[in-house]
Amino acid sequence: MALDDAARAALARAVGVENVVDDPVGRRAYECDGLTGYRVVPDLVVLPRDAAAVAAAVRACAEHRVPFVARGAGTGLSGGALPVADGVVISLSRLKRVLDVDPVDRRAVVEPGVTNLEITAAAAAHGLYYAPDPSSQQVCTIGGNVAENSGGAHCLKYGFTSNHVLAMEVVLPDGSVVTLGGDSAEQAGPDLRGVFLGSEGTLGIATSITVRLLRVPETVRTLLADFPSVAAAGDVVSDIVAAGIVPAAVEMMDTLAIEAAEEAVHAGYTVGVPAALVVELDGPAEECDVQFEQVKAICDRHGCTRLHIAGSGEERAAIWRGRKAAFAAVGRISPDYFVQDGVVPRTRLTEVLARIADMGEQAGLRVANVFHAGDGNLHPLVLYNAAAGETERAERLSGSIAELCVELGGALSGEHGIGTDKACSMPRMFGEEDLATMGRVRAAFDPDGICNPGKVLPTPRLCGERPGKYRPHPLEESGLIDRL
Repeated sequence: MALDDAARAALARAVGVENVVDDPVGRRAYECDGLTGYRVVPDLVVLPRDAAAVAAAVRACAEHRVPFVARGAGTGLSGGALPVADGVVISLSRLKRVLDVDPVDRRAVVEPGVTNLEITAAAAAHGLYYAPDPSSQQVCTIGGNVAENSGGAHCLKYGFTSNHVLAMEVVLPDGSVVTLGGDSAEQAGPDLRGVFLGSEGTLGIATSITVRLLRVPETVRTLLADFPSVAAAGDVVSDIVAAGIVPAAVEMMDTLAIEAAEEAVHAGYTVGVPAALVVELDGPAEECDVQFEQVKAICDRHGCTRLHIAGSGEERAAIWRGRKAAFAAVGRISPDYFVQDGVVPRTRLTEVLARIADMGEQAGLRVANVFHAGDGNLHPLVLYNAAAGETERAERLSGSIAELCVELGGALSGEHGIGTDKACSMPRMFGEEDLATMGRVRAAFDPDGICNPGKVLPTPRLCGERPGKYRPHPLEESGLIDRL
């Protein structure tokens, strides 16, 4: 598996020697993604300029049994793009063309290095936009969105990346090129498009992505509401959904997250308030007006202490700037932090936040909370000081929070992925047979195990587990299905 001279030469031929980074300083720039607590310097970095060069690089890796990790903008928050020490990083940052925008069929075809926001910019002249909007949408790329099945603030109404990708051209781990999906999200046969979406770079590399575009809504109404407690804000979220209203977005921030965001961007949030909600409705004007009045009444009923309604596009942008700045802004109030990503049922938001506060207090660490309240997708930020020796304690707390979400009927991840960070927690959510099935699917795509190894599934190397003997599924024993 080591990267020898023959493998280096093959990779240089594949992408061009001028597109190879092998000096120590250059390689260190790729040592981690947005989860900076985990760092590994790769043996080599290649920057192909087109899809053909990506396929050639993967073929070279397959021929020489060299592990490789695809990397987009590096904004991921689960260690999904963490390099392998004796492997290659294949950076897709130069594949950044918008290949086609079709306003009639409402589709766009883009390369994986195109940023999320650039898709909307390319479609804007036609009155169209791309709905998924992660907080990092100005810099995160569509290839990474596909890998992690990213969502964003508006996923409550519009869904995740998987709801908006129709087809992909994919380089498989042996270097062959296939198309997954088609002209619509529903295709005959196994849903390989669905298998690939959210596979965190473990099944291959997407080199072209066809996304669906939506019409820009007729009306958008946005408010920012303060509450005397997190529980009151959580009750508002439940009551809005119970009233049959499906907002485009419902976001919650607590005291620490608001403090950090205000210090960074001065968006007009109330510093010191226990909780704030951002609620946005969109759609036909008359429907928005009626539902907006209902939302305001629900906020008042739960003791809203301040209600700010965006009166212009600039004010709406300011509200969202505060919300989307929260992750990065936390660096202003803590030298280090882990970003967690778990999901709980909406009805258990208040309970889980109280449990997280207790866990943070017991660990002697602060936890800031900013999350997609509408669908129960939490993003607790565990604040710590590495220089003071708090890293291990913070890592344990972060992992315990993710596992708490599973305990309360939720999931380990809503959109950031499992990556390196939560691979060892997977048995908390899935049984042995489930994990074995996932491993067999992965092996069907990548029998040599060279495509983003060490991610998602727990391994003895990562988790100190003892590998168990494979146990066949009852349907396999009965002859109804075959083992891949």
